[in-house]
Amino acid sequence: MHRDVFAAQPSEIIPFLRATLPFSELDDDVLRELARKCSIDFYPKGTRLLTQGESAVEHLLIIQRGGVRLYLVQEQGGDKLVDYRGEGGTVGALGIIRESVASLTADTIEDTFCFKMPAAVFRQLVETHPAIARHFLHSLSEHYVSRAFSELRRQHADLCTDSPLYLFSTRIGDLIQHAPRGVERGASIRRAARRMLRGGIGSLLVTEGEGGEPVGIVTDKDLRRCVAEGVDPAAPVESIMSAPLVTASHRAVCFDALLSMMAAQIHHLAVEEDGRVVGMVTSHDIMVLQGRSPVYLFREILAQRRIEGLYVLSQKVPLVVGSLIEEGAKAGNITRMITVLNDLILEKLLTMLQDEMGPPPVPFCWMLMGSEGRREQTFHTDQDNAIIYTDPQNADEAASAEAYLARFAEAARDHLGRCGYPPCPGGMMASNPRWRRPFAVFREFFEEMMLRPEPQEVLHATIFFDFRPGWGRADLGESLRRHITLHAPREAVFLRHLARDCLGARPPLSFFRNFIVEKNGEHKDTLDLKERGLVPFVDFARLFSLRHGIAATNTLDRLHALGAQGHVAQDLCSEATEAYEFLMQLRLVHQMRQIREEREPDNRVRPSALTDLEKQTLKEAFGVISGLQGFIRDVFRLNIA
Repeated sequence: MHRDVFAAQPSEIIPFLRATLPFSELDDDVLRELARKCSIDFYPKGTRLLTQGESAVEHLLIIQRGGVRLYLVQEQGGDKLVDYRGEGGTVGALGIIRESVASLTADTIEDTFCFKMPAAVFRQLVETHPAIARHFLHSLSEHYVSRAFSELRRQHADLCTDSPLYLFSTRIGDLIQHAPRGVERGASIRRAARRMLRGGIGSLLVTEGEGGEPVGIVTDKDLRRCVAEGVDPAAPVESIMSAPLVTASHRAVCFDALLSMMAAQIHHLAVEEDGRVVGMVTSHDIMVLQGRSPVYLFREILAQRRIEGLYVLSQKVPLVVGSLIEEGAKAGNITRMITVLNDLILEKLLTMLQDEMGPPPVPFCWMLMGSEGRREQTFHTDQDNAIIYTDPQNADEAASAEAYLARFAEAARDHLGRCGYPPCPGGMMASNPRWRRPFAVFREFFEEMMLRPEPQEVLHATIFFDFRPGWGRADLGESLRRHITLHAPREAVFLRHLARDCLGARPPLSFFRNFIVEKNGEHKDTLDLKERGLVPFVDFARLFSLRHGIAATNTLDRLHALGAQGHVAQDLCSEATEAYEFLMQLRLVHQMRQIREEREPDNRVRPSALTDLEKQTLKEAFGVISGLQGFIRDVFRLNIA
């Protein structure tokens, strides 16, 4: 049946394209030229636009108003829904780019108006404008997400002071001022001190013979300790050196070098090139370069001698780390820095607490769970922890251990609360006797959870299976991790229950890719970025890491390992990584703004307050969730609508 097709008025189409990605990236001259070549058409509800395997794609359809359903007609019968597209969505791009017939069937699901761009015009646009090609060929390309990150920083630049991107653009090899200097093993402490004094340097490599391989390092701090402790200056230098030597590639950026030094609690880092140490870099070198560095806070925490002194210092973490957003850090970098600082606060707090209480009756490990265990803390982190201790030898030792550890856990909970880490609302903390157990009991707990999974156990699994040792006897936590990593892949029933649970959090997008927000109440017009956005990525990475015996707990590390080992398609892992980092970035920026406004940070964002690019990237990120959940259904054969 013939229908009239009308020329689109430039005054109508140009504003629409200017507000629609990726056409919004084009300049006005190109938009005006496109508008002259476009027409507008009306399609009543139920109109077949394209037929899979048959229709030649003669136009790119840009939906001005209405909705289109895209689906596959399967050989065995039935349709498989692929997507719904609403205002601003396009139909036919892939067929035009490939110069092939339609790969999907497309029907209108309501009365729909579309701008029609001739296939030849669209193909030339793709060939002459790389940004358009990237958008249509890569639904969530690294370039696209990077632009969204840049806009996030630009839109929220008031969160931090202006500063160049030194931490993330300067390589540590560029900071080396001179070749490394050393002293051979067997030389006296006095000789090392004289060499440092003559050279005006703060460290020496300790080598195997003159000019040999470095085996350790001695610093001016080591020499000061010798004087204070009355160590014989004639003693060999290796008796006070630090070993093994901590090194980093000369190509590493300063941020990574800084993290390495903070994590190892050192201030000198050996720089390697082609397997050879070519120089030394200190935290002071980076502080001079940067001007404002987290090392200042790191040193304040290290120097603190009273638990109460940590209360104020912990409140500085958001202010110091918040500047990294403007520095150019992605979410993975920011959460790593938060983790380093939070771990140091915890270490100082628990060490001083044990000094106050005296040694425990049995060795124990303070375990971190949930986001702390995954090293994914943001500016709003509850306490999720447990204590695992060596199996008592008798009833008296068991009673003594329980009494001591109960007091220890309760005091730690209260101190951490004053540091700004609120107690877990569900009581999943070491202060709860249920999460304070001997090694054998914890091992049985995990085995029972996997052998007879119940809904409550599956809920616990989403928190406990992300644990890592936080303080104390790390070997206890590491041994438990090895046990789980070995046994989890064998428990098919448990993994299937976990897989079903992963499908519970649906992406907050409607049929027409509009955001689904709260309609009423105090959270009206917002969506929970954590529960609706981030949790599906965390759940996916945990599920397949347990299935394939991967010991990592960090979500990005898990996704990398799954892709590298071939358990999940590399493309899917890459898309998941990019989407997850963008969601986390948006969450961190949102929380940072709330802190600046002296409000309690939360995870609820208002989509209407985002820029067009942020909205579009957020929709693309949510769209990846459907792909992850589809993969789960296929692998575990879960026929759930």
